[in-house]
Amino acid sequence: MLITRTTVAIAALMALATATGTQAQTLTYLGQQIVPTGQLFGGTTIGGLSGIDRDTVTGRYLAISDDRSAVNPARFYDLSLNLAQFQRSANPGQSGVTFNAVTTILQPNGNPFATNTLDPESLRINPTTGALVWSNEGQRGGAGVPALQNPTVREMTSAGAFTRDYAVPTRFNPTGTGAADPGIRNNLAFESLAFSTDGQLLYTATENALVQDGTASTLATGSPSRIVAFNAATGAAGAEYVYNVAPIALPPAAANGFATNGLVELLATGDRQFIAVERSFAVGATTPGVGPNGLPTGYTLRLYAVDARGASDVSGFDLNRGQPYTAVTKALLLDLGTLTNDDGSALALDNIEGITWGADFNGQRTLVLVSDNNFGATQFTQFVALSLSPAIPEPGTWALMVGGVLLLGWRLRSQRG
Repeated sequence: MLITRTTVAIAALMALATATGTQAQTLTYLGQQIVPTGQLFGGTTIGGLSGIDRDTVTGRYLAISDDRSAVNPARFYDLSLNLAQFQRSANPGQSGVTFNAVTTILQPNGNPFATNTLDPESLRINPTTGALVWSNEGQRGGAGVPALQNPTVREMTSAGAFTRDYAVPTRFNPTGTGAADPGIRNNLAFESLAFSTDGQLLYTATENALVQDGTASTLATGSPSRIVAFNAATGAAGAEYVYNVAPIALPPAAANGFATNGLVELLATGDRQFIAVERSFAVGATTPGVGPNGLPTGYTLRLYAVDARGASDVSGFDLNRGQPYTAVTKALLLDLGTLTNDDGSALALDNIEGITWGADFNGQRTLVLVSDNNFGATQFTQFVALSLSPAIPEPGTWALMVGGVLLLGWRLRSQRG
């Protein structure tokens, strides 16, 4: 008999216990929805959804597109999700996703951004003021794009009008396009945002290490990213913590093929505690499930429990100077590549980069994830829903304790009996 509901046991995991108010939880794959690439709304092409947050006042969601004003002006969407329509199916449809509005993100001068002058990545609603905060990854040049752009964290109104900048430390600014020039790496900077549970702090993180801190992730080694905290009221930068990104999950099909792994989103669960999303990609890698072209997507997605309470504040030095420090602790919560649909088929994953707490469903807390389809014909905009419930774990699931009672690593497997 095939057990169609996939679950993961959680016990003594303080991060999620803080968020849910319980000591034992079960994480269940509710289902997914898929919006095909090329679909239009409000005169724009839906795509590039790299960050999502739920408005607890309206119950709707805001999702930012990472379109660099190349397809349409930089923007974010207001949308509704009906979790009852999500299906554990390779062809779930999109009836549970409704786009309500689209808003253009404006420069400080009130005009839309010109092409390739920004790279929006994450969006959060300030739980105290209701203002919107978004991250701009910045740029340090690349093929045909030589410009240097500093990464930014900015606040705007619900109408997209600029309000203020957060004070990003200058260490993150790219100083040149050379391999040894300090600052962010191209396309490996501010992918994430998270407000603390009390709304007093805002966090962002680099996807991989700053040049002066270490190397980018490879198949053999990880990369020391920086999490930076800001005072949400003043915008001033504060402590910084090292988050060790894992090595690339799978090799590309060709020896010289593109591959990467990075920290793409954070979601606060307690005092300096988070769920982190790491997204690995390798061209031609054999990953579970297949995309619209009938081939594996190449994406590996993992959720981690992160605790920075015992980590060193490294805001005063570069990591390559040899000064000792303690990184944040992390433990694997879920490898999404182990999830299966009701017919036993593997869940095919696209480029998931966003996570938020979702609406309660059948009395259970939920998480919603969204993918950035890169506006690619072989990719898709994917919404995945997971629920949290105080149920007894189903037979065949198990948990691996890590670090005593502070963190619990989750393992997941298809269940047959």
